[in-house]
Amino acid sequence: MPFEVIESLSLPGDPQKPNEDAFAAEPFAALVLDGATMVSENLMPGRSDAAWIASFGARRLMAHLKEGISPRAALRHALADAERSFAGLRRRAPQQPWEYPLASMTLAVPEDDGFGLLWYGDCAALMLTPDGATSVVGPALERKAGETSAAQRFLDETGLGPVEALKGDTYLPLFRAGREKANTAAGEWLFSPVAAASEHVFRARYRAPAGTLVLLCSDGFLALASAYNAMTADELVAAARDGGLKALGERLRGIEDGDPEGRRYPRFKKSDDATAVLVRVI
Repeated sequence: MPFEVIESLSLPGDPQKPNEDAFAAEPFAALVLDGATMVSENLMPGRSDAAWIASFGARRLMAHLKEGISPRAALRHALADAERSFAGLRRRAPQQPWEYPLASMTLAVPEDDGFGLLWYGDCAALMLTPDGATSVVGPALERKAGETSAAQRFLDETGLGPVEALKGDTYLPLFRAGREKANTAAGEWLFSPVAAASEHVFRARYRAPAGTLVLLCSDGFLALASAYNAMTADELVAAARDGGLKALGERLRGIEDGDPEGRRYPRFKKSDDATAVLVRVI
């Protein structure tokens, strides 16, 4: 059963900076990638290595899926493509693990009785069946709770709004430490210019009747349900169906504009890049 692409939305967290999310949606596949904000200098041409890995990954994944190969095979090829491109275009080789560009990802591919999912990191997939049952795939809700707790600790210890933490170098070692174990057995595997990451992707298959809605989103969009208590995950999918993604994006930015320092809703960015794709199983 192919997908019907209903709507997509991608909002930069800061209009003056590159959007480090990427997405793609076709009847044969839909995906969202969320580039991790770099904690080092950029090694690739362009303004943002995080934006590069997200957009490159989206393009290559869809190109390989269009060939009719399996999602796992498409992922292997896309990661190998990224590894070759990174090695060929970078200004120098990374000297520390946290210099590699990384991205979370969620990829949905229709199957005869539903759809399959592949994912890394804290991008999410929310499923709403015609009978009203909702499922959330991926750890994004739990991850956001952990980030909120860390931002609250920063606020309690310093008295500063957590958004201030990223404005200087004082807390950069803390953020770099969080990347040290990426793509290792001791840490988390992510979409990156490391071909071996293909063996560590999370996978799931879901039976889904015709009419099932699938909302793929980055954690910046999911914050409506995970961080700001504006709605539940069930309500988020229903709101996307009934009012559209643009209205949800406006609500998201309205909440953030009302709390620019991250005091009411503790977080390390005033606004994150926010991306969502809504498809229907037909």
